Amino acid sequence: MGLISSLLACAVNGHAQDTTQFTPSGKLWGYVFADLAYKGSGDTMNNGGRGGSDQYTKDPVNTNLFQFRRIYLGYDYNISKKFSAEFLLAAEDDIAAGVLGQGNGDVLVDNKFSPYIKLANVRWKSVYKNADLVFGQMNTPGFAKTGKNNQTAEEVWGYRSIERTIADIRRTPSFDFGAALQGTFDNKGNFGYIVMAANGQSARPENDMFKAFYGDVFAKFLNKKLVMDLYQDYQKLNWANVVAQKQGQFHHDRTMTKFFIAYTTPKFTVGAEAFMNTLMGDLQVTSHDTKTYYRTTKAMGASVFVRGRVYKDKLGFFARYDTYDPSGNLDNVTSDVVLSPAKYVALTPQYDPTTKESFATFGFDYTPIKNVHVMPNVWVNTYDCTLSGSGSQPYSLNPNGTSSKGTDAVYRLTLYWIYGK
Repeated sequence: MGLISSLLACAVNGHAQDTTQFTPSGKLWGYVFADLAYKGSGDTMNNGGRGGSDQYTKDPVNTNLFQFRRIYLGYDYNISKKFSAEFLLAAEDDIAAGVLGQGNGDVLVDNKFSPYIKLANVRWKSVYKNADLVFGQMNTPGFAKTGKNNQTAEEVWGYRSIERTIADIRRTPSFDFGAALQGTFDNKGNFGYIVMAANGQSARPENDMFKAFYGDVFAKFLNKKLVMDLYQDYQKLNWANVVAQKQGQFHHDRTMTKFFIAYTTPKFTVGAEAFMNTLMGDLQVTSHDTKTYYRTTKAMGASVFVRGRVYKDKLGFFARYDTYDPSGNLDNVTSDVVLSPAKYVALTPQYDPTTKESFATFGFDYTPIKNVHVMPNVWVNTYDCTLSGSGSQPYSLNPNGTSSKGTDAVYRLTLYWIYGK
């Protein structure tokens, strides 16, 4: 009788243990950005070709359209207590997408949206204390989230449905294929870091011997209301000795330093972001003796934004202003007496040093029900030439041919809806 009782007790205990075992589970989710848009004015210079990374730059004035700007379909799966996986399909607008201007957007030859694999990764949780190891295609450190509270500029800005952050507009890689270590220095998640090595090709297969390196550290103060984030990346793009008899050394790389700070509360948030991107060998200069040389340029950008609630969770507002100047070191190139440049071209279209820009947007966010946003907004981008047209900076060096200003202004009704969350 005692033996039977012992066996029954073991069976009951075993059943109780089984009920506490981990059960794998997954979740399907997604969201959509869509607009009714009207372009009220346009930049007439170079047939509207300035600002090649801007979504409306080549649309003629009076263009009106219904459009999708982003469609996401994702699946998150918890494999075990220690492992999880992430998968995301994306179809986005047909602009010069990808790393440093490589690519033609996500539209097929018949002008239909083409979804691609944006994220596909596996996460090993707590590989050591407060740190996860991630492998696969994932968000890069400047766009990745660590912990339960927002710390990246995109998360705190909160209106990717209206526009990318200033670094994202210039195609700083927001996702890449590689390996990353993401963690916090403390148990509360107030201080953290992300380091990553990747291909540097975003969603494309590796096609060279170079790797991209990313790093990010962040800190949160005042009960996580004050957020600071420092980001750095580096990537070789081309690295050769003498390209040809008429060409000098072609050492081509990029490195960005970016700082973000914000004060955020449920009712009101204000933030600022600034970056400097150094592109070594990105300016291909042809001298008067027809020889080709490569020179370094530097670009700087800054963004400030504010958002908040007007009425409970039903009505909010947002406003943002960016300034962007890619002309750093251009004066030294154009005034180089020995080089005596006849013309030049930027190898990275998003960093054409002859065109500086300023961007502004503002609008309201009406939320009739949770996960549905209706947002009337104004989108304005202004272009100006960085060359003076006198002295050592002749117009002939300017690919756009003139120094006049131009503005793209678009008036939109943006809808943003979320499902599965």
